[in-house]
Amino acid sequence: MEDDMEEVVSKKLKLIMFKGMIALGWVLLTNIGTFRRMGKVAKEVKYVRPPRRYDIPKYKEGMKVCESDEKYLRPTPYCNYRVPEIIALANELGAFKKSDYEYAKSVFEFVKRNIILEFLPMDDARDTLLRGTGTCIHKISLFIALCRAAGIKARYKLYAPIMTQAWYDHLIGADPLAQQWYNAMGYFLLHGEGEVYIDGKWIVADVGPTPERQAAQGIPITKFGEDSIGTWFYAVPNTITKVESITSLGLGGKMTRPLLRVFMNKIAKVPLARLNNSILEQIERGKKILEEMGEEEYDKKAREKYKPMMLKPELLERKPGLRFKGE
Repeated sequence: MEDDMEEVVSKKLKLIMFKGMIALGWVLLTNIGTFRRMGKVAKEVKYVRPPRRYDIPKYKEGMKVCESDEKYLRPTPYCNYRVPEIIALANELGAFKKSDYEYAKSVFEFVKRNIILEFLPMDDARDTLLRGTGTCIHKISLFIALCRAAGIKARYKLYAPIMTQAWYDHLIGADPLAQQWYNAMGYFLLHGEGEVYIDGKWIVADVGPTPERQAAQGIPITKFGEDSIGTWFYAVPNTITKVESITSLGLGGKMTRPLLRVFMNKIAKVPLARLNNSILEQIERGKKILEEMGEEEYDKKAREKYKPMMLKPELLERKPGLRFKGE
């Protein structure tokens, strides 16, 4: 019964994602002139990836790792944990030594605090670890891979999100193309969290936002076990789906992967550079806030004052065209 319900929800999420691609196509078609002129803008708008925040421990022969092929424990596409780098990090974080809860919490803190959000094509959890950046899906995959490496069942919790005003202003507001795409839909294409199965229940873990980015937006610093839904996102009704692998939703398939790479590396190069630069600016702004207040004090005050405001689709401006600086 549970699997049947998940399949129904998965179909709805797939439909919403399909509609999102249609909306993106509409934005592209109605702004052909803008994209033709982006070559000049590209010389001025560049994104430089920040240095990795951590060192990867050395792998030693005989390090323990889960060898089960059971559902939620086995490697899946983009989430292969049976590689030296992930095995070494899992052991350093306390795999098979700490309790499942304490280990999963350590993994949560590592991924949340160290992997910087960057919009880029999908690749494996190992690539994310080596690079130190990735989308929310990259970050979730690394979190799940590290948990599965320690023999803890883990899965994806995915949904179509409606943004809060703070999230829209600080990220989508950085680029007119992103604004128009979101405005045409009234929701973002996809967001997700990880879930781990410990002591008979699934525990949510949203590793997407670093503390600095949450501080820059005045949002509480979410912890292990706290859901982002209702804090800085709302889920489109009936789109929450929980899956073992992102490929079950058609993400990262052989057909979609090349098209996505062309779109992100060629067509949307400038808008994505703007979004990624905006993220780095948020991190610097939030870093100063946390240094001045202290993380614990900031979080305490944010939880007292913060009230999430859902960005209602009917209130969005639907502008007919895009204008960039210098045009």
